[in-house]
Amino acid sequence: MTHFDDDPYLNAGIDTLAVRSGQTRSAEGEHSEPIYTTSSYVFDSAEAAAARFTGEDPGNVYSRYTNPTVRMFQQRIAAMEGAEAAVATSSGMAAILSVCMTLLSTGDHVVCSRSVFGTTTALFNRYMKKFGVETTFVSATDMAEWKAAITDNTKLLFVETPSNPLCDVVDLQALSTIAKSQECLLVVDNCFCTPALQKPLELGADIVVHSATKYLDGQGRCVGGVVVGPHAIVDEVVVFLRTAGPTMSPFNAWVFLKGLETLRLRMDAHSANALELAQWLDHQPQIEKVFYAGLKDHPGHDLAARQQRGFGGVMSFRVKGDKAAAWRFIDATKIMSLTANLGDAKTTIVHPSTTTHGRLSDEDKVSAGITDNLIRVAVGLEDVKDLKTDLLRGISAL
Repeated sequence: MTHFDDDPYLNAGIDTLAVRSGQTRSAEGEHSEPIYTTSSYVFDSAEAAAARFTGEDPGNVYSRYTNPTVRMFQQRIAAMEGAEAAVATSSGMAAILSVCMTLLSTGDHVVCSRSVFGTTTALFNRYMKKFGVETTFVSATDMAEWKAAITDNTKLLFVETPSNPLCDVVDLQALSTIAKSQECLLVVDNCFCTPALQKPLELGADIVVHSATKYLDGQGRCVGGVVVGPHAIVDEVVVFLRTAGPTMSPFNAWVFLKGLETLRLRMDAHSANALELAQWLDHQPQIEKVFYAGLKDHPGHDLAARQQRGFGGVMSFRVKGDKAAAWRFIDATKIMSLTANLGDAKTTIVHPSTTTHGRLSDEDKVSAGITDNLIRVAVGLEDVKDLKTDLLRGISAL
């Protein structure tokens, strides 16, 4: 006789989790997850209200930090990442800020990769520094540099892999070993891969953060973020969010729930399109260099092939020329959207040096490899031949 576990999602695959996990149905029996558009909740008695506020009763209190739609999204992304818990935030940067405000204190130290989103660098350099938290920036891929930068007061190691926009690939297992040996927490921005392509917690990370605005949504509709990890850490982040309020709206959570249902299918398609475009661009004489881990000559190719299920949809390249040449290239395209967002069904193109990483100092740009002739393309779901034609428009303008 076959034995079935009471939990049908205990060993379920990621596609099943993406469609089914986290959903709870009301007495109405709805098939699709509802949007609970309410700011507050009614209690049966004063005693029941008190129990909710103290946490004795785990029910809903106020939608700033307890909402059924948001909770369904949190449970679903946690299941997909293989985590104990998750908490949703108002943006990806709010997710990173919430981790910092929860886990760091004056006098603490952070080691961060130089190859991160420009606003992440600004958060550590300008704002955490104001509160007495110092940050050392290191090469994403040089484990010796990471280890040498750790001091007695280092609390967090922060990295994104693949990185934005040069697609550096970080050995998460090696970095996790360093973090654990020095009693630091490893925080991984998994925005570019999502759990469909990479699961940092399985590779030794302590915390995963996402900009849900990107691939988790997939259609450029809403802004949001999420922190994923063990209950002990996530529960503390919830306390900060309850107080400070950078939380996710029910409508946005519902949009992200719908986005998760097709996540793996989209990530496979993004990866396939990006690989074909990167290989094609790599043979164009007007292109100086292509950065995409799917290319066999990329220094992180073998590592990405081991720790990722695919190479993702973001690539960048340097054109032969200066900033003016890069701008001419971008302005000549007609199909791609000139916008700083990524993870959309629509392909986007941007000049990082003057947009996403524009707030960095010239010195920091040089350290991060953000040159004036660098262009980033987040490859969408259009027909690849049409995207090649559009890139040829850019090449012709050089």
